[in-house]
Amino acid sequence: SIDFLYGTALGRFLLHPLVSPTVSKVAAKFLSSSASARIAVSFAEKNGIALEDYEMPKGGYRSFNDFFTRKIKEGRREIGEGDIVAPSDGLLTVAPITKDSVFSIKNTLYSLELLLRDRNLAQEFEGGTALIFRLTPAHYHRYSYCTSGKVKAKHRIDGILHSVKPICHKNFPVFIENSREYVVIENPNLGDIVQMEVGALLVGKISNNPCEIGDGVEKGTEKGYFEYGGSSIVVLTKEKIEIAATDVTENNEIPVLLGQKL
Repeated sequence: SIDFLYGTALGRFLLHPLVSPTVSKVAAKFLSSSASARIAVSFAEKNGIALEDYEMPKGGYRSFNDFFTRKIKEGRREIGEGDIVAPSDGLLTVAPITKDSVFSIKNTLYSLELLLRDRNLAQEFEGGTALIFRLTPAHYHRYSYCTSGKVKAKHRIDGILHSVKPICHKNFPVFIENSREYVVIENPNLGDIVQMEVGALLVGKISNNPCEIGDGVEKGTEKGYFEYGGSSIVVLTKEKIEIAATDVTENNEIPVLLGQKL
């Protein structure tokens, strides 16, 4: 559990080598090798992935990562109406943003200030809503812009592995900070919206398409993809948002599809 991994010396000792640069780089190299391609079919079967929904490269997938970053066939996802749509397939958690909010994302606890590494920006979103999309291995790992508007800012935060001693930040320990990339998009109706991709420390690579400050973006346009290991997207709004959910998992997560109206 998070409490064991972060709250005990033994947990931090066991976690440290699992996210070490050596282990991560070896895993990443294997997943991009031709030798890893053979596990793609069994992985798809185990996770109930319907391969007929996805484009198959000529000659088949060249590696496991080639399979994992596969493209979906045209028409398999529709972009809904409204100012905000789901940026990806996934399981959605909705949470109000307060001054003391702490969010659990990829087994790491973040305050909003720590997540953004920007105190002023974090304060702007107090009173708003956090939409956290968790992607499982069975989900489609390409994602799109959740809204339309102009890019006001962008930021990349490299993953950090702290020492085995707990780092205290506002009364909770931080051992790992995942790699993160986010843009601030000015929507004409809702104002500023943050869309952030969260990867694993080293293995979970975030591959975003180029964008510059001042560019206009359209909801539903592909923004990028995760390689294996990267699997969360966070959307922040200054508005209070309520999701009318008819399907909720036992963990109070809402299954959504890319482009779904929120």
